[in-house]
Amino acid sequence: METVAIIDFETTGLSPNTGERATEIAAIVLQDGRIVRRYQSLMNAGVSIPPFITSLTGITNQMVQQAPPAARVMRDVADFVEDLPLVAHNASFDCKFWDAELARIGRMRQQEFACTMLTARRVYPASPNHKLGTLAAWMPLPDTGKSHRAMADAEMTAHLLRHMEDTLREKFNIPHLTHALMRTLQRAKASDIRSCIERFFMLSTLPASTAQGAKLKKRVTP
Repeated sequence: METVAIIDFETTGLSPNTGERATEIAAIVLQDGRIVRRYQSLMNAGVSIPPFITSLTGITNQMVQQAPPAARVMRDVADFVEDLPLVAHNASFDCKFWDAELARIGRMRQQEFACTMLTARRVYPASPNHKLGTLAAWMPLPDTGKSHRAMADAEMTAHLLRHMEDTLREKFNIPHLTHALMRTLQRAKASDIRSCIERFFMLSTLPASTAQGAKLKKRVTP
């Protein structure tokens, strides 16, 4: 697989739109299927952590009070990630916090997210559900430590990503799982995966002008 950055946030709640903030972030760089770099930090956003979040994550108010300011952490992790394609499990959640915390330091995301949860729904429709912990137990994947801590969940997402690549290679003979293919699969119907993969690789081998024309035709055809 191409080099990607996998990120995971722990937060005070579900959405930055209601004033929730990040309390921890982890980012790992996955290159040729191997973790080659890691970044992890608690972050002090100056907000209180609800008791139920502490019971879920183990992150306490005292821990974040002693952590670096959120602004410094976000500058560091954004520099760590640079312009690598981004991957997260339930990426709509992490994307919202990534964008909101970046905006607080005057920066803006340039790259797209791919979602291992949405992709797993298409690749593993028989799983009881597609939460990270459920998939990890169902497969099973290697133990990475306490769930709902940023680094453990980011590393578990890396294991899941590698497992999906192996599954797709075995079932559909793909050469490799790219970020672009993940973003295509996560929008496909589970029953349409084979034809979706075939179309993806067909378009990827066409000249750029022909491929663009085929995409436009697909969009306008009833």
